[in-house]
Amino acid sequence: MEQYIQPFVQVTSAVFKDMLQIELKPDRAYFAEKESFLEWDISGIIALTGEVKGLVAISMKKDTASKITAQLTGANDFSGSDMIDAIGELVNIIAGNVKRNLEDMFRIVISLPKIISGKAHMIVIPEDRLRLLCIPFIIYEKEVICLSINIREN
Repeated sequence: MEQYIQPFVQVTSAVFKDMLQIELKPDRAYFAEKESFLEWDISGIIALTGEVKGLVAISMKKDTASKITAQLTGANDFSGSDMIDAIGELVNIIAGNVKRNLEDMFRIVISLPKIISGKAHMIVIPEDRLRLLCIPFIIYEKEVICLSINIREN
């Protein structure tokens, strides 16, 4: 499992550092219960297919997403669709870089990003045996983003 998780941690940290000049601090990973997503306001999700099956998602509060969008766009005045685009682009870059890092082991195809927005939303995986691993990252000193992954070989 560690061989799959570490590329996600490294890539996520590098993307935030390179694109936003933000040092993320990874926290202790845990398996997310369906109810744990009730604390997030926006999630960007990418499906993984090919020689693996799964997903990668990045979830956060609206205030955190607003700060990230402001940094990405360089503007303090932006629309809700700008925020959706920013979070979709982040998860797309993370998934694309992880795909490249794992291509020695697997051929992976990534989907277009999907965004779930709204308080108390859930990410549900249809197969009960698959669980989401949440890797929380501390951002902006006290805020948290959650990188959730679920990956298994086909």
